[in-house]
Amino acid sequence: MKGAALFAVLGYASGSVLYALVFAGLFHKDVLADSRDKNPGTANAFQKGGVLCGLCTLCCDLLKGFLPVFLYLRQGGSGAGLALVLAAPVLGHLFPAWRRFRGGKGIAVSFGCLLGLAPDLLPVLLFAGFFILFSTIIKISPHFYRTLAAYLCACIAMPLLGAGEPVCLGFLLITISVFLRFRLSQEEREKWEVKLL
Repeated sequence: MKGAALFAVLGYASGSVLYALVFAGLFHKDVLADSRDKNPGTANAFQKGGVLCGLCTLCCDLLKGFLPVFLYLRQGGSGAGLALVLAAPVLGHLFPAWRRFRGGKGIAVSFGCLLGLAPDLLPVLLFAGFFILFSTIIKISPHFYRTLAAYLCACIAMPLLGAGEPVCLGFLLITISVFLRFRLSQEEREKWEVKLL
């Protein structure tokens, strides 16, 4: 468990680097000024910073979730410690201490953490599948509610489809954290709607 604590702390520190702000500074862009949700994440990096700023942010947000989980597993980590290591980068991104615990929404980082479980791709495929489902066939809008639905459904589906207990617990921690972050968000909430294909 000592190893897990170390990787969880490193994961939180890794997650707390908000690359949308890093690359916005490098490319002399302001990704928060005109954005509706003031979110320092991948979507605003693309929309307000341009394609290059968005791609750099996306890659780094995926990596900061991927590396702690992948490295922890490669050094033989398992069990309950995996749940903490899985959730830590997302917690860092959502609630970075250096920014008074006001971070991004954690979507790209969540994907990165789940990719770190490779070669076990079931969790990340489930999560991606629900995002695609709620973006195309059963379209939930706006994105705020689509995101919450994808997290919730993936969280329910993982144990039903045989994802390991530590992975399910880790993703449950991620889901609760994302729901809390969205609950605390100042983002104006439009009325939600669901449309079939």
